[in-house]
Parts: sequence; C-alpha cells; structure tokens
Amino acid sequence: MYKTFSELKKELRRDIPQLKKIKVALLGDTATQFLNIALKGTAINEGFEFEIFEADFGQISRQILDPTSEYYEFNADYTIIFESSHKLLSQYYKSYDTQPSFAEHKISSIEDLYQNIQNRTKSRVIYCNFTSINNQVFGNFANKVESSFVFQLNKLNYLLSAQIAFTHDNFFIADLNSIQNKWGRDFMFSPSIYVNTEMVLSLDALPIVAHHIAGIISSLEGKFKKCLILDLDNTTWGGIIGDDGLEKIQIGSLGIGKAFTEFQYWIKALQRRGVILAVCSKNDEDKAKEPFEKHPDMVLKLDDIAVFVANWDNKADNIRKIQSILNIGFDSMVFLDDNPFERNIVRENLPEVYVPELPQDPAEYLEYLYGLNLFETASFSQNDAERTKQYQVEAQRAVDLDSFTNVEDFLKSMGMISDVKSFDNFSKPRVSQLTQRSNQFNLRTIRYTEQDIDRLIHSEEHYTFSFTLEDKYGDNGLICVIILEKKTPETLFIDTWLMSCRVLKRGMEDFTLNTIVEAAKKNGYKYVVGEYLPTAKNQMVKDHYERLGFAEDNEKWVLDIDRYQSKQVYINNK
Repeated sequence: MYKTFSELKKELRRDIPQLKKIKVALLGDTATQFLNIALKGTAINEGFEFEIFEADFGQISRQILDPTSEYYEFNADYTIIFESSHKLLSQYYKSYDTQPSFAEHKISSIEDLYQNIQNRTKSRVIYCNFTSINNQVFGNFANKVESSFVFQLNKLNYLLSAQIAFTHDNFFIADLNSIQNKWGRDFMFSPSIYVNTEMVLSLDALPIVAHHIAGIISSLEGKFKKCLILDLDNTTWGGIIGDDGLEKIQIGSLGIGKAFTEFQYWIKALQRRGVILAVCSKNDEDKAKEPFEKHPDMVLKLDDIAVFVANWDNKADNIRKIQSILNIGFDSMVFLDDNPFERNIVRENLPEVYVPELPQDPAEYLEYLYGLNLFETASFSQNDAERTKQYQVEAQRAVDLDSFTNVEDFLKSMGMISDVKSFDNFSKPRVSQLTQRSNQFNLRTIRYTEQDIDRLIHSEEHYTFSFTLEDKYGDNGLICVIILEKKTPETLFIDTWLMSCRVLKRGMEDFTLNTIVEAAKKNGYKYVVGEYLPTAKNQMVKDHYERLGFAEDNEKWVLDIDRYQSKQVYINNK
C-alpha cells in the first residue's frame, strides 16, 4: 500500500526525469533527518522534486523569529513545522501555574510564528498536529479535569483547527493524530529510538506521514484525484444484479449488506464534497440502473452519477469514454473494482488511473480506503456540491450538439449569459480553488490561496475579472479567471488566464479577450501582453495567444489594442 522507508530512500538514488522543483523548509523540535528523506522520496512518486532546507532540531522559534535566519534566506514555497507531543508534555510539566490555559498559550505562540512567516514570505505553512499521549495521571477522569495533559492536548488540537487553520488561508494541518488513530501508537512511536536518537516517528510510520504531507502540497499544486469510477456488482452492492435480481442483491442493514451500505454513504459524502462519480460496469444498462431507481436501501441514486457507462465492452475503453466526456486527466481518476482481472486490465492499459487493490472481504473496503487518503484537497466551496449536476448537463449539451448541422446555430440556441465581475469576498473561495485545480486551460499555472486572492482584491497594481456562464441547460457557475498586472503605463500583462474545460468551444475565449481589451482601452493601455508557461498538462493552450491574434515577441505574446477587431460571440453580459 505504501512504499517502505528503504524503498523511498532508493528513489533518491535512481535516475529520474526532470520534475517540477518545490522549495520546502522542514523545522522540527526533534530529529527530522529521516522525515526529510521520506518526503523527498514521496515527492518523486508524486511527480515533484523537493529541495529541502532542514533546520537543526529545536530551532523553530529562532529560525522564524530572526529575520536574518537561514530559513528566510532559503525562501521556501512551503514550511513544514513538526512539533512533537513529547516535547509538549515536557513543557506541560514545567508549567504548573498555567496548566488550565496551557493550550491557549501554545496556540498564541503558534499564531505568532505563523504571522511572522506571513509578514516576511509567501510561504504556505503545513503544521503537524499533536498525536495523543495519555500520561495516565488522571486515568479516564482526565477528560473531566481541565488542567490534565489529556484535556489540554485535545483542546490544543481543536484550537489549532478552529482558531488558526479555519481563519488563515495559508495554514494547513497535517493530521498526524488521525494517522496514529488509524495505525496505532505502538506503530507510530518507538520509545527506545526516541531516547537514543531524538526521533519520535518510527521508520514504518515515516512513509505514511510523508504521504499525507506531500498530499497537501500536491493538492495545492493542482495535482489531486477528482473522479471516482465505480464497478457495480460486488463492489457497490453485494451480488450480481443480472443473475440475482433486484430483491437478492446485498445492501441494507443486515449482514454483509451493511458493509456495502456504509461504503455507499462514504461515496455519497465524497460526491457532496465535489468528487465526480462515474459508473463503469459490465452489464446491460437497464439492469445496472435498476437498483439506483428501485431498491429502497440504495444510498446512491442516478442523480449522484455524472457519467453512467454500462455495457459489455472492455473496461479500459469505457474509462476512456468517461474521460472524454468529463475532459479531465486520467491521473485524476480512481477506479474501484472487486475483480482482480478487471483491475489489471485497467492498470495495463491506463497506467495513470489509480486502481486500489481492494480487499477480498467487502467489510474491509472502507478501512482500507481510509488508509490510502486518496482524495486529499486544499479547498472546498459551495460550487463543489453542484459539480455532478454540471457534468450531467454538459453530457446533455454534447448529445444536443449532434442534432445541429453547424456549431454556430447550436451556440445561438443556447442563450448564453456571463456575469463579469472583479474579484470580491463572495467569489474569493471559488477563484482560489480554480487557480489550484485548473491544469489544462491554464496559461501560466500560478496557484493562489484565498489569502493571495484577498491581496489582489485590494491591490492597486492589478485588475481582476471572474466570469460565470449560464445557458438554457443550466448554470456552470464561475468558470473563468483573469488577473491583469499593470506592467507599464502602456502595457497590461496577463498574469493569469484560466478556464474550466467544461465550457470550451462555446466562444468563451473570444468573449474573455473582448472583455480584456475593453478594460485596457478604458484605462488607456495600448498593449496587452500574454505568456505561455508549458507544463505537463497545459499543451492544449500552447497556441492560444497565436490563435487569438497576438504577435510573438521574445517568448511573450503582444496584442496591439488599436488594431484589435472585437470578436463575434454568442454570449451576452448579464
């Protein structure tokens, strides 16, 4: 499931292709050398190269509070702060006079460290929360005694989430306490190793911790799982619908049916969070849909499924069909199937799709999947809950397009309307999320947190635009983001141009450029300058500026405002 520490160490010795470099600072109050190695090895598996500055242990405050420190000279993209429960317990024992407010004092110091980092850098902070230690001074009664270490530790972890992470966009928590809850304290911590090496994480635990931390960074860099593809028979329910019939498939509250029901509840929660659900089943379509429509114990309904493919074709080919409809990368897909043969077919033909090795016993599905932490995310907005409906509507648009003799007539028939606004507090979460999630139609692939977007809202050096798009089929929500930087009195630079791939080929690119040029003219600019920075995923916009009439100039693309002819579109301003 996870590579061992030795395997991760070997990753650092083999020849690897050039990967995107990310600067990471690792600050700990205990020894972090092996965590450093595990992080670097894990990053390679995630498609990144971590350049890590590792401070001597016990130097967290000095590095952060001293503006001339090596930490600030390094200028990290991400700062990982690892403070251990063991050092925390030592501080607790020394603070008898402040024990009832121990957690508040610690939170205040963490807040101070974070604010110092934010005032001097643009680094995002990943803070490891505190694993449980029950020092048994009060036994179970510790949960009723405010001054007990158990009470204060629980309170500290809560305040870390509610008081800092919830209110600061650049602060993220690596949930080590949940990892310990899953794997066990004896697995996570070895007393003898700690005493002899000052290392609080066991070698076995290091790959899991590194996976969780690297997952946060990957999601902030726009690399994460967006879609869960489900087999049906013996995966989503027990039994075979075609053979057993509706009444005999296993779901509900009895026996093994309970495992499938709880499995479906988890999948439903993922869908509500914004993960796209698809079905890929070897079945007759009417039979495959019958449980979704008629079974009283079915948790998942057809409305939860964005793309439903049930036939007798090769599953790898059907997943290709799903991908073409959703227009997302194969590497953002997870495929669940109980059948080892089908799993291997997909792995061999679509190696980018992640295919977990589901346990034989369905009762173990959930605990196994919990441990994989497949669906890490760094953002959530209201738009996520509407994503399934948007993809269903997009599939209907594709069907209707085939009935028109030409695309122009189809576009005219759609009645498209766009609401164009500057960024504001309402759009800030979705704008930030789009910058983190958009990979294909993204000219420069710059990632922005909500805190970064807030700076842009108040910046005198930028113009910002968000675009929504709705039509007779439904509302796509906020689908395009433009950030313009005032480079010179005559020139506007397109810092960011990104768009949801769901709205391609509707004239949105032309409508957006018309808006940019209109804003440039209104504010007295003569030129708009664009730039394309290639990534592994944005090849589709390689010729974007050339197609729109920009002229190439020293690796940039320049548009002369006076010569620009407004492009015909079938989109109206709201």
